[in-house]
Amino acid sequence: MRQIRIGSMRVDLVSEIAALAFDKSWLFANVTDEVIAENRSWLDHRYIEPETGRFILSHHSYLVRSPRWTAIVDTCCGNHKRRPRVPAWNDLNQPYLENMQALGVAPEQVDFVMCTHLHVDHVGWNTRLLDGRWVPTFPNARYLMGRAEYRHFEAAHNAAPKSPVNHGSFEDSVLPVVAAGLAELVETDHRLFSDRDAALRFAPAPGHTAGNMQIHLNGGHDHAVMSGDVIHHPIQCAAPWLSNAADVDPAAAVATRLALLQELADTPSYLLTGHFPAPTAGRVVRHGDAYRFRFED
Repeated sequence: MRQIRIGSMRVDLVSEIAALAFDKSWLFANVTDEVIAENRSWLDHRYIEPETGRFILSHHSYLVRSPRWTAIVDTCCGNHKRRPRVPAWNDLNQPYLENMQALGVAPEQVDFVMCTHLHVDHVGWNTRLLDGRWVPTFPNARYLMGRAEYRHFEAAHNAAPKSPVNHGSFEDSVLPVVAAGLAELVETDHRLFSDRDAALRFAPAPGHTAGNMQIHLNGGHDHAVMSGDVIHHPIQCAAPWLSNAADVDPAAAVATRLALLQELADTPSYLLTGHFPAPTAGRVVRHGDAYRFRFED
């Protein structure tokens, strides 16, 4: 993804896993061969494997820089973490921090870590392994997490402290941040900055998790939405009714997705999702009664 400018902000993609294929029914339990066939003309081999029909996702973060602050949005899977139930995420050793440093940012320079939600593949680099302990990767940052989201997983952890809540990520990627005093629990409509050229805010995005959020960037006349897991794959633009297997409230997730597509369709606003493969960034366009995604090369 090329760098995007939103007012005085610069947005770059920090890659962890550029392309990872998932079985279509594992990702979307209600997907059909018909809907895949209908969309193969605009979804090429970068998005659907020709031989297997598996859907290809990316795992990445967004680095947002203004003249006054630096933020990272969603932190992927993380290295050295035990995730045996999903082998593709298990015990990774990816050059994520090197990729960030290649963009000119060291972990100590990050001011804010913004979590759209607390699923395992969005919080992993919140912490890293140092001398056998999980410590915050970004030691000078405030980690913004949804209050409802955190309380939901906290209750599950307290009810079964020896169970690997959220594949174990709550224990190794969230609680160490809380213990270090770096976590800030926010409401789903929390506004971080309101500057004319660099406004940054959360917005409610119910359905995928108990307190799911998306992030809006506004600067001058520019606008972008970082949607987290409101939408996982571009085929959901054409078929918003496709429900991710991890959605806690599929009906609400569909309604949230439709509202986002309607809001952005045929506008200059960027949609920056949590999992679209390269080139990742793009815009929503109307296509008959549905939508498609136009990637920005």
